[in-house]
Amino acid sequence: MQDVSRPIEDLRAERALVDAGRRALEVEARALAALPARVGAAFARACRLCLAATTPPAAGRVVVSGLGKSGHVGHKIAATLASTGTSAFFLHAAEASHGDLGMVVRGDVLVALSHSGETAELLALLPHLARLSVPVIAMTGNSSSTLAREAAVHLDVSVAEEACPLNLAPTASTTAAMAMGDALATALLEARGFTSEDFARSHPGGALGRKLLRVADVMRSGDALPRVAASVTLEQGLVEIGRKGLGLTAVTDAEQKLLGVFTDGDLRRVLDRGVDLRTTRIDAVMTRAPRTVRPEQLAAEAVNDMQAHSVTALLAVDAQGRLVGALNIHDLLRAGVV
Repeated sequence: MQDVSRPIEDLRAERALVDAGRRALEVEARALAALPARVGAAFARACRLCLAATTPPAAGRVVVSGLGKSGHVGHKIAATLASTGTSAFFLHAAEASHGDLGMVVRGDVLVALSHSGETAELLALLPHLARLSVPVIAMTGNSSSTLAREAAVHLDVSVAEEACPLNLAPTASTTAAMAMGDALATALLEARGFTSEDFARSHPGGALGRKLLRVADVMRSGDALPRVAASVTLEQGLVEIGRKGLGLTAVTDAEQKLLGVFTDGDLRRVLDRGVDLRTTRIDAVMTRAPRTVRPEQLAAEAVNDMQAHSVTALLAVDAQGRLVGALNIHDLLRAGVV
């Protein structure tokens, strides 16, 4: 239903804007739809070059280079490669000729982005890269360009048209190049057997990485772990609770196997019963078979366990039932898991 309170010119302008936006997305969608057919033997060769350079014992890197909009895309491709297990960095094509080429060493492989394939700053690097025996993977929109011909491998990211109505501003072409970079990164990820744990290690400060933290990454251990022998008095156990600040202490045998736990809540209950703190052994009033977690579990699972059973701390044990750690809700908050 037309909004009669608005001038008809405004409504026409709004429709024109919506139509223009939709046309741009449709052009870019067609550009992306054309890419899968071009992922073939050349793409596999590009992957093998990257793997050969960066898989131990090789110590090379994937160097991504470009200029202008292609440079911006190159920044993103290098970042995606690095975060998914492929050692990579971005090299500004213009700065390379003024000293930054020294960042490239024998054993590296270079991914060069240029829609035209004739970017002078990239072409100027080719003789120097050849002397270092650094292979070049070209990603261009022109298969007959100088860069495409001189490269060890060419990846075709040509587009039928740009989303820009003038067919000038890099739009669909940069989208296609970025998508091909993503394809390269994900293929390498799968070839390496890169896991969610690997991803977490390279994203320690990000929300995704925090979701993949393990209990072992968060828990307290060693001297920070509250524990007492079964034979100590309740008073001695309370001293340990106060010293370690977790609101509980584990009770273990000589082999460090977990026998039970004594918490602040247990203290309130024994005080109500009039128990003598100085003469009562802690194993007489501890909670036996307490809830525990394994160090290899996701920290998020520990959060769910705490919520489900209305507890604020958990003990971690290994496969043999030996005490290896402890954590509370504050540890999880500090780690960003909660």
